[in-house]
Amino acid sequence: MLDLGTSLIASVTRDPGALAIVDGPTRLSYGAWYRQVSALVAALDRLGLRHGDRLLTLLQNRWEAATLHWACQLTGVILTPLNWRATADDVAYCLRDAEIRAVIFEDVSAAAVRAAEGAPAVPRITLGTALPGELAFAELQDASAPDATPRAGAEDWSLMLYTSGTTSRPKGVPRRHRAERAAAIAHVAQNLYRRGERTLGVMPLYHTMGVRSLLAMALLNGAFICLPRFDVATALALIEAERITNLYLVPTLYHDMLAHPRFAQTDISSVRKLGFAGASMTDGLLKRLQEAFKPELFVNHYGSSEVYTCAIDQDAPRKPGSAGRAGLNQNLRVVKLGALSPDETAAPGEEGEIAALLAGDEAFEGYWRRPDADAKALRQGWYMTGDTGFFDAEGDLFVTGRVDDMIITGGENVSPVEVESCLSLHPAVAEVAVVGLPDERWGKVVTAFIRCAAPVDSAELDRHCRESGLANFKRPRAFVLVETLPRSPVGKLLRRKLTEGDYTPAGAPNPAAKEPTA
Repeated sequence: MLDLGTSLIASVTRDPGALAIVDGPTRLSYGAWYRQVSALVAALDRLGLRHGDRLLTLLQNRWEAATLHWACQLTGVILTPLNWRATADDVAYCLRDAEIRAVIFEDVSAAAVRAAEGAPAVPRITLGTALPGELAFAELQDASAPDATPRAGAEDWSLMLYTSGTTSRPKGVPRRHRAERAAAIAHVAQNLYRRGERTLGVMPLYHTMGVRSLLAMALLNGAFICLPRFDVATALALIEAERITNLYLVPTLYHDMLAHPRFAQTDISSVRKLGFAGASMTDGLLKRLQEAFKPELFVNHYGSSEVYTCAIDQDAPRKPGSAGRAGLNQNLRVVKLGALSPDETAAPGEEGEIAALLAGDEAFEGYWRRPDADAKALRQGWYMTGDTGFFDAEGDLFVTGRVDDMIITGGENVSPVEVESCLSLHPAVAEVAVVGLPDERWGKVVTAFIRCAAPVDSAELDRHCRESGLANFKRPRAFVLVETLPRSPVGKLLRRKLTEGDYTPAGAPNPAAKEPTA
């Protein structure tokens, strides 16, 4: 298989005049972009970075970040992107854990980098104003640099992503060129992308979704339209002005687009393909998106940093909640909850833990220096995802939540996602998250946290659940109205914050104070 650097050069050769990347006033063809990439390759050489070194970046989705990604693929430097919102402690941990040799940052992440223990020991390059001891990124660009040639092979490491930590430190996920390229090719095929596609580059380049969008566009001479930080008005303006052809977002961003007052006045006719990942999409949001965009293709992509594609459903509204079937490079199982062996598979309709085959072309091979994490997640050639789900009678996969999120109430298992999908269909519910809160009698009580689109009380919400056919033991016994739901930077719902009481109640008196009767 080709390495990624060779893949980029192939695209440059194929169509050097095609539009490659847009970031505000910056518009570069593949030929012009390759010259910028080559200049950065020369700059990394001058910094003393060598094949196998780790380079830490804390950058938003700007053309410099995308250019740096490709420069690392050509040199064999292992790109290690971190959330630009990271704290100084996060940066210090990554510097130590990955043995970082240099760090590149911008104004929005400068304070964290400058305060991080260990940062002064490595070269620091800023896209903003350089302080003493720092280098300005602009000074690295050498227009006279020769065209870069690949120094990495398909078996070399391409990048290392850090998974978001919940109860422990984030884990490094190193991935090889061949796995990254296989994931990008599968992304192209499973989303039916064509040459010259244009995507909204808003999913962060420190996240697997953002990286895959970048690689997929480059493989077929498509355009990556940068949106450094998600803003609905700007996103809608870019969709119209740049004639975006496909969107690949988390459900939260789709929700915010539909809710924005400018959406109805925006020309979205160029968007023919929708894709989402990172979280489940409620039935209500699926329906609204289908009606608004009328896409040719609507893909639910279920995956992870470790195994990019687990499952794909290319017609998400057909069977709401379904993640479809295993992707092109994968095989899946649902293993009985608590089973010691991945061979102990669950029956159709039985909820268990989803396992993905490690032999798949897109799969990682283990965490960076974390034998404890490997022992927990890697089992007899399978990756135990930590996600719960089941196969229905037709063989479609349903992802129901996280093993740690399962609510056990009165000895019964309740999936938060099923209850959320039910409540999302009520017109007064804008967003909903369901968790189990401690209860002396039941162990946990099913509790729904709701951001309202219109006034509603608990009795009405309970009636909706009863009439929807939701099993009695799954009905929420409490409803809490909140201003917002806690989410990660890429839109993942953080249920743990709700269970910890880390939320803001809605400003109006809470009509849900009275619990529904059993």
